[in-house]
Amino acid sequence: MRDLALAPTGAPPLTGGLADSIFELADRNPTVPMIARRREAASAEWEHITAVELRDEVVDLAKGLIACGISPGSRVAIMARTRYEWTALSYALWTVGAEVVPIHPTSSREQVEWILRDARCRAVVVEDDKGVMTIGTVCAGLPLLRHVWQLDDGALAHLVERGGLIPLTTVESLRRIVMPDSTAAVTYTSGTGGRAMGCALSHRSLASPCDVLLAGWGHTAALPGEQPSILACLPFSHVYGLMIQGLCIRGGLLMAHEPDMSEAALSAALRSFRPTHLYGVPSLFEKIYKNFLRTAQQSGRGALFEKAAETARDFAVASERQRLGRGSGPGFDLRLQHAVFERTVYRRLRSAIGGRVLRATSGGSSLNRELSLFYEGIGIYVHDGYGLTETSGGVTMQPLGREKSGTVGRPLPGTEIRVAEDGEILVRGPSVFQGYINDEAASRAALRGGWLATGDLGRLDTEGYLTITGRKKDVIITSGGTSVSPATLEQRLRMHPLIHQAVVVGDDRPCVGALITLDPEFLAHWRAALALQGDAPNRDTREENALREEINRAVAAANSVVSRTESIRVYRVLPQPFDQASGLLTPSMKLRRDAIARHYADEIEAMYQARGRTAGRVPQDPAEWSGWDESDNVFR
Repeated sequence: MRDLALAPTGAPPLTGGLADSIFELADRNPTVPMIARRREAASAEWEHITAVELRDEVVDLAKGLIACGISPGSRVAIMARTRYEWTALSYALWTVGAEVVPIHPTSSREQVEWILRDARCRAVVVEDDKGVMTIGTVCAGLPLLRHVWQLDDGALAHLVERGGLIPLTTVESLRRIVMPDSTAAVTYTSGTGGRAMGCALSHRSLASPCDVLLAGWGHTAALPGEQPSILACLPFSHVYGLMIQGLCIRGGLLMAHEPDMSEAALSAALRSFRPTHLYGVPSLFEKIYKNFLRTAQQSGRGALFEKAAETARDFAVASERQRLGRGSGPGFDLRLQHAVFERTVYRRLRSAIGGRVLRATSGGSSLNRELSLFYEGIGIYVHDGYGLTETSGGVTMQPLGREKSGTVGRPLPGTEIRVAEDGEILVRGPSVFQGYINDEAASRAALRGGWLATGDLGRLDTEGYLTITGRKKDVIITSGGTSVSPATLEQRLRMHPLIHQAVVVGDDRPCVGALITLDPEFLAHWRAALALQGDAPNRDTREENALREEINRAVAAANSVVSRTESIRVYRVLPQPFDQASGLLTPSMKLRRDAIARHYADEIEAMYQARGRTAGRVPQDPAEWSGWDESDNVFR
């Protein structure tokens, strides 16, 4: 196996708990803005909460928690969207030594009941009446649950009132006994396969990646002399969101919360708050790109945008070669063309997301290299990082001045990464979790001699850059024995503007297939732009044929990056996207492959039957399928 680590940096060692950073910053720089809040729900006006104001509210909430019997080691669940109260409550809980148990607000009744019971929660914070009703249906089976606090019903004010008689010295005494290795959060895995498990994350493990990133990369989050500003829109119920919150609080970055992930709400927040660094998942960056393209086409500038995008990618490739010592950089003609598009296109694209974003970070899954190159070419380098719940967030980052798109960078200083003989990524370092609560066997299986077996597959190149190739449990093995990692194909399919989601299937099947969902907004735009003439029946048929040709082109483009035996030979376009409500997506927007395969079992079977019939039967010999050159055109 290959092994790689970078030398540790001078990030100061943690001596207490996560809450200490709020108190230290309030003492050091009390008036620095820490939180931006809207004056009203739909307002574009943001008001600032200073470090000392945030500390004082955290102290008042901590007093209320103590008065309600919350003590060191107590577990309190927070089931709410990303909002200011999440931050204030979590740091109040850490101040008294309690443990935070994040629950995504869209979790099912069964998921909520399982987490509250498994974590033995003493209290739960919900957002609204719907959350109260969900808890009400499960609380009879939760004898340890003592409190249900509702944010929209004045929960914070209630806690502050309850704690009025608790002295400050009590809060300080509890805060000072919190040690770095005390458990700070029990964060549940996404549960893409099987029941979610609670990962015990210490104060040290949550602080470690934040401190290393701030020490090595913090200065790149804004222009010199400017306070970095971050729009927190990802769920704090996921470890990526918790890491973003930690970065802001520990680094003194201005943080705004956006609980609504809809396109309209997020776009408005980006334009009004104007962050300097953008954190997202690949689907967010894909959506922004498709919106750029759709807007350009609607204004009659589609060809101009596509030429500008091609130039941006070419410029980024040439720049990458130069910084890696493999070329001389963009030539004169390319630099001239890029400069023209900077004035006419790229500046406007950056303005659409606030106009101040210098860099961005993508996490949760791998970002397509072409998409990364596009953003770099328009002036926003997107770092594609890697991490998981069990590592408290990120464990890799792109070295400054040596960024390599298509990879997730190199291990963070102080973190070691190995790739085992079977391709599995192993991680060791201060951010690795303490283990799964109530499951020693699973903890022993994951932690092998101090190394975390991630379950992810990857490879390290000669310069130590890590590329993620998929998940071990996601690898598809066809009936002919071909092993296929679906991530590359799915990523490539989603690059087509019409395709919203894609799931590659094919276990024990003669060939690889795909389930595809379409982007409803781009589909509506595409239909309007098609503008077919003639009577309705013929027009509908021609439209379906045109759509089939577009999807065939997308499939062909995906197949071009894999071998023939790994290529998609059949597909089916589904009428509805995969979503959390149907249990087909995790809260972190990952595909629940097993659930999708079960839900669409009939469609998958019909897909293979439709193309595989030979004299009324499905071929049993894979050789009979070798002549397939076209993808199945099945639309439902």
